[in-house]
Amino acid sequence: MASSASESSQSKPVIGLTSYLEPAKFLVWDTEAVLLHRVYVDCVVAAGGIPVLLPPVSDAHERLVSTVDGLVLTGGADVEPGRYGAEPHPATYVRPERDAFEFGLFAAARRAGKPVLGVCRGLQVMSVALGGTLTQHLPETQGTTDHQPAPATFGRGTVTLAEGSRAAAILGPETKTLCYHHQAIDRLGTGLEAVGWAADGTIEAAEVPGEFVLGVQWHPEQDSDDVRLFQALVEASKETR
Repeated sequence: MASSASESSQSKPVIGLTSYLEPAKFLVWDTEAVLLHRVYVDCVVAAGGIPVLLPPVSDAHERLVSTVDGLVLTGGADVEPGRYGAEPHPATYVRPERDAFEFGLFAAARRAGKPVLGVCRGLQVMSVALGGTLTQHLPETQGTTDHQPAPATFGRGTVTLAEGSRAAAILGPETKTLCYHHQAIDRLGTGLEAVGWAADGTIEAAEVPGEFVLGVQWHPEQDSDDVRLFQALVEASKETR
């Protein structure tokens, strides 16, 4: 029985999840912490993967990518606008160390042919890394706060997905979403194709044709009853082992 359980574990792909480096309070401590919302981890487990947190404190991108079978670029702070030639908006908040870490991981993962799923910030990292630009504050350009209604409050919406895309093959022609973003794709990075849109036209999903490089602007980890995106990543990751 133990041997069978061990073999089952050995067959599961290891999924690296990028994480935050932030001041945090827990138990008796008030300190810097490496952390990530547990729902990401739970979704990877439910999808059949083994989650491993990747803290933004290393430049050993190739080595880190070699230890995982797939990569999730998780949500978080805004990408530093200087990376796409813009001045920061007053509402923009950044974590440059995390940018450097995740841009390096993303490049290494593509060189290694490892599948990548980008969530919210993760999609923006992908696009900017490939030469794209961002709209820094949607309430000014769209005239609505629907994408980020209030602090720690997710907006609800429906995303239409392009027929024939990887995203549509996973989720169908449309999907209900929970989103929390005040920035969005302006010009897509080279090689990415827009494959999902909100009702107001905001790009909500993009992918690289022929590769498992898929980013979504919403937060699929917030719906624990629907782990299809994570299952797709896990299945693709089995092929890279």
